[in-house]
Amino acid sequence: MPALCCNAKGTSLRPPVLVLAASLLKNIFFFVNCCPFCSFQTVFVRKNKAPKNPLSSFRWRGFRLEEYLIGQPLGKGCSAAVYEAAIPSPPDGQGSAQSSHLAGEGQQDRTAGEQPAAKPQQKEAFPLAIKMMWNISAGSSSEAILDAMGRELVPATQTALAGEYGAVSCRRKPVLRRKKLQPHPNIIQVIRAFTSSVPLLPGAFTDYPDVLPLSLNPRGIGHSRTLFLVMKNYPCTLRQYLRDSSPDARLSTMMILQLLEGVDHLVRHGVAHRDLKSDNILVEFDSAGCPWLVITDFGCCLADDSIGLRLPFTSSYVDRGGNGCLMAPEVITASPGPGTVINYSKADAWAVGAIAYEILGLANPFYGHGDSTLESRSYREDQLPSLPDRVPPEVRQVIKLLLQRDPDKRLSARVAANVLHLSLWGESVLASKTLKPDQMVAWLLCQSAATLLLDGLVDKSRVETKMKMCFFANLDYEDLWAAIFLLLASRNRSG
Repeated sequence: MPALCCNAKGTSLRPPVLVLAASLLKNIFFFVNCCPFCSFQTVFVRKNKAPKNPLSSFRWRGFRLEEYLIGQPLGKGCSAAVYEAAIPSPPDGQGSAQSSHLAGEGQQDRTAGEQPAAKPQQKEAFPLAIKMMWNISAGSSSEAILDAMGRELVPATQTALAGEYGAVSCRRKPVLRRKKLQPHPNIIQVIRAFTSSVPLLPGAFTDYPDVLPLSLNPRGIGHSRTLFLVMKNYPCTLRQYLRDSSPDARLSTMMILQLLEGVDHLVRHGVAHRDLKSDNILVEFDSAGCPWLVITDFGCCLADDSIGLRLPFTSSYVDRGGNGCLMAPEVITASPGPGTVINYSKADAWAVGAIAYEILGLANPFYGHGDSTLESRSYREDQLPSLPDRVPPEVRQVIKLLLQRDPDKRLSARVAANVLHLSLWGESVLASKTLKPDQMVAWLLCQSAATLLLDGLVDKSRVETKMKMCFFANLDYEDLWAAIFLLLASRNRSG
């Protein structure tokens, strides 16, 4: 196989790629008569990782607000403000930067005016984003803050909390009963989390004066200390991207697929986001210009080890999540009382179905747009707006089934994702009128080997490669065949 040993530039292929591909081939042929899907998962589950941590070279830095250079505000929501940020490299290469521009320095002397914003020459000067939570009722102790805002830490990395009190410690009590969410390409990573005094940042008096502490605003009602989350700085939100761009049908399908993969990952870990909307989805672009979608903002999530995805709804005071417009029917119509339980296992998948309208260039039918607005509490499936003819029939069918009122009839995120995977890359195997399991295994074998080689030869940061890795890492016999039958039936009806 000499042609597979060099790329277009003549660079030798790294041995691990061939070793991994050979290992996959060996495993598949060994298990072909029993459980081939386990073999695919064994290889791909460890390779399906989130993008590189932008603070990976700063192992024990970034746990104090004073270390960061704070730039302009990126946005604000109902509970936090987000700013661009960076950790400057000290000239002598040692210790933390002590520049007077760093956030937090001299804040006690700036009650009359705001900290001046840094003005970088390039956007790349701020690779990070800092989310400052607004602390109105959690008190000023770190323990109380973390207890009150612990849901924001669900997507935190293992090292994110190493210095949450301003000093590194190996012994730390768990935050609530927070589930541990493994990294995923379509889920945000919180790479640093710590508590600190609230600084006076650019735009504070204009955008959120009421939540400032008394030391900064005599009329403020906020506490003097709060939680800060550090993440990668993304170019825009999905809403912003769609405002200026109109992705074609294939690109739109790829974007919907990414959201389904992210939601499936959450469900597998017993987490419900409960606030999915285009403002809570961030976008960057891979080397081919394909939008890479990342689900963020976990402040409303359900991530409790003791109850999983089934929330006892005993009274109206129980929090059902945020964004009532995109709250699934089984959630919004639930009546509180003894024995009532809300099952969130397919609630986020329903929200993806609604967001898919926006991705495909239409108005979200569940937002306020005049008389045509639908309410998740009362809509009928036949009231859903028709999708454009350019949308493939299988994509239209997936969206229709994601928006079924009855969760028992609704597609799971996994099956829906499988349909889109097959739609994008499975034409060769679906062309057979008498598809058999051994044909499917052979196709999976070829696709998986090609994915491994592309990952080593072309670019590890391609959306297409990452999505194929998600597909192989989560293969399940029943889910895959359910997707195949659904896709073939959809095509037969449209044909």
